[in-house]
Amino acid sequence: MPELPEVESARKVIEESGLDRRIADVDDRDTYECRPHAPGDLRKALVGRTLTAAHRRGKSMWCDSSEDGPSLGIHLGMSGRIFISPPGGDGDVVVGGDYAGPRPQPGQVKEEWYRFTLDFEDGGQLRLFDKRRLGRVRLDPDLDALGPDAGEIGRDEFRERVGRGTAPLKARLLDQSVLAGIGNLLADEVLWRSRMSPRRPAGELRSEELDELRRELRAGIRHAVKHGGVHTGEVIPHRTNGGHCPRCGAEMVRATVGGRTTWWCSAEQA
Repeated sequence: MPELPEVESARKVIEESGLDRRIADVDDRDTYECRPHAPGDLRKALVGRTLTAAHRRGKSMWCDSSEDGPSLGIHLGMSGRIFISPPGGDGDVVVGGDYAGPRPQPGQVKEEWYRFTLDFEDGGQLRLFDKRRLGRVRLDPDLDALGPDAGEIGRDEFRERVGRGTAPLKARLLDQSVLAGIGNLLADEVLWRSRMSPRRPAGELRSEELDELRRELRAGIRHAVKHGGVHTGEVIPHRTNGGHCPRCGAEMVRATVGGRTTWWCSAEQA
């Protein structure tokens, strides 16, 4: 699933290329991607408006619409991508999931893989491409169950939310009600950067250890956003059988922690 850095990249592209363009039409016919809305509901709510701002908390993204209209929530699912074409429709910007590149060429895709489309009056489009059909588009998405954004949370709140309980540290980081935005790869990268065991009870961490974890989390997010996604993390290519820690050379260990496949350095994260 796209994690915080990928969704932030998508948000930035919408902010830079999709705002203040009047919506002329909406294709919301995909009843699975656009559930619980019926076909035509999103069209009725959005035609004639513009997107005025793009926001994100964790892995969730939404856009305000003009004239006090509803917000438009877009979740990328496992591998969704956002395509935005400029006025006139020539050229594309592609962001989302673990891939960024040119639009797939005719013959490589099925038209129905474009699950949702905004047609702008200027001839351009914003489209959600989602081959696996696991994304979601909805009006006024409910964000109440999400904790604070993992990249923006302050020091004291981070200590209070993360540094308590008996759950393994990795499970604590993955809990979206504690922190929003950390997925499996980012958790492994940040724990490796911090030299902390993913199986250590979260409540055992000292304040200075929690502060170090927060610093490395912020650094890991910045690196991933800059370089194209969480798959660009330093330890990620070594999460494999026979892999070795890129820092000390020790063997990487694999186990299930918090219900997710987890890799860590057998020496530095013991």
